[in-house]
Amino acid sequence: MVDAQSGHEKTLTGLLPALAGANLIYGLGMIESGMTFDFGQLVMDDEFAGMMKQCVRGIRVDDEALAIDVIDDIGPFKDFLSHDHTMAHMREQSQPAMIDRRVREDWSASGSLTIQDRALAKARKILETHEPDPLPDGVAEELAAIIRGAERELGI
Repeated sequence: MVDAQSGHEKTLTGLLPALAGANLIYGLGMIESGMTFDFGQLVMDDEFAGMMKQCVRGIRVDDEALAIDVIDDIGPFKDFLSHDHTMAHMREQSQPAMIDRRVREDWSASGSLTIQDRALAKARKILETHEPDPLPDGVAEELAAIIRGAERELGI
């Protein structure tokens, strides 16, 4: 079952190893201890993995990020939001597509869709419209040769 608990568990089981240095997040799209695959969960997990990668990259600490000159220029209790520096860097934070950060009133007015509702809709759209890039020349033949070799080895 995909619910708040599964989202929480997915984040923890991916983030903790990532923070420890692992470079692989396992189990995207899997639920019920890997016994079931859920396309909506896969879409959510893709977003969660991107946020984990951003977290692991850490916080940039340099003159541009600290903006000390900007802080000095503007001064206390003034408008930082409309400053060019803020506008240039405001999208550096995560920009999730599935996580809805609108106020409740706006969320309700747009249909009160849960993250699972939005993720399933995106998964269905991907399945209906995605057209993969064609394989480079020769790759399909090389894959077929590998499969034939494995079948010969297995006596199939």
